[in-house]
Amino acid sequence: MPLQSMAKIITYVTRGKIIESVHESKCVIKDYDYKTIFTTNNDNDLVYPRSAIKIFQAIPFINSKAYKKFQLSEEQIAISCASHYGEKEHLKILNKWINKIKINKIHLQCGIHNPLNINSSNELLLSGAKPHQLHNNCAGKHLGMISGCLTNGMSIKNYINMNHPYQKLIRNYLEQFTETKITNKQKGVDGCSAPQYAFPLKNLSISMINLIKHFREDMACSDEINLLLKAIAKYPYLTGSRIKYDSQLMVATKGKIFSKWGAEGVLLFAHKEKKIGGVIKVKDGNERAIPSIANEILKKLSLINKKEAKVLSKWSNQTLLNHAKIKIGTIYTQLT
Repeated sequence: MPLQSMAKIITYVTRGKIIESVHESKCVIKDYDYKTIFTTNNDNDLVYPRSAIKIFQAIPFINSKAYKKFQLSEEQIAISCASHYGEKEHLKILNKWINKIKINKIHLQCGIHNPLNINSSNELLLSGAKPHQLHNNCAGKHLGMISGCLTNGMSIKNYINMNHPYQKLIRNYLEQFTETKITNKQKGVDGCSAPQYAFPLKNLSISMINLIKHFREDMACSDEINLLLKAIAKYPYLTGSRIKYDSQLMVATKGKIFSKWGAEGVLLFAHKEKKIGGVIKVKDGNERAIPSIANEILKKLSLINKKEAKVLSKWSNQTLLNHAKIKIGTIYTQLT
């Protein structure tokens, strides 16, 4: 597949016949030999992948065998990598998990926010109940961390501290998969208060190729990666929502593509069969641009077939509706 070294990714948001807003994005995509096949020439820009790296943050949880100790289901394994939308199926699985490990919700240090699904948020409000830690989209990740700590005999007090031994395990796996050393400059704090790290864009792309290699070959973390990817492919809506693009992409491709959204306009993806993976980052952080960008790139690189493209077509030229459900514009992306 030829290298496209001067690619530009521009997403347009229209209202009527006028372009109202424009988003530009960064991207690096590599093949199985780590060769760059698509880039916007921002390869060394540091990017916080945010929730897109949750599968790597879940490796020590799986490695600890906590899922065996607490008899956790595939659904609970899948939701350990989730940015869930606070829907009923999400809360049901999370409540079962917290009951199995016998801790209180207050032990989760992720903070509290309303369900990301607006209908779920409205239902919660109308019920008279208040949101709690399990409504946080990162609750599954935090339950994975706590379960791993309990199994490894580590304290769950301040388990999100940068210097906690469990966070050091996560950091080691992130360095292994991204093939880069995390410096102090790269360290930050995520929205859920867990450590977050910035990586060069090219190294995030490398992490997706290493994810595929661990899936396909016999490597150090192959068992953990296979277990996680199998659960995510089986329950893609648990890692996001039935209304989210990354979940719908995995459904449309029947799990051939792994994809994970992250805040501030990030998407990581890996095609397990075609052995190609990469990262997209919207420069201004606007997440609305991601679906059309991903769709255009996947079509350009022949990573989705005609049937899959048809299923996902609504995201390529996304219709914008106002509050009265009247069409007022579109979102579309051009690759140049």
